[in-house]
Amino acid sequence: MTKLSESRKKANAKWDAKNKERKKYINKRSTTKSFILNLATKDDLDQIEKFIEERRKEL
Repeated sequence: MTKLSESRKKANAKWDAKNKERKKYINKRSTTKSFILNLATKDDLDQIEKFIEERRKEL
């Protein structure tokens, strides 16, 4: 991984501070995708599908 310049680190920190909810959303979405694609069992996927169906009804 490449090293970030001090100005880039500062800009990233500023964005993170201004966008806490967006950063949290992106991190959770990434974690979910990684779990589904790499770790989930058949039972996990079945349960996740049920969660998705419930959520779609709420929206």
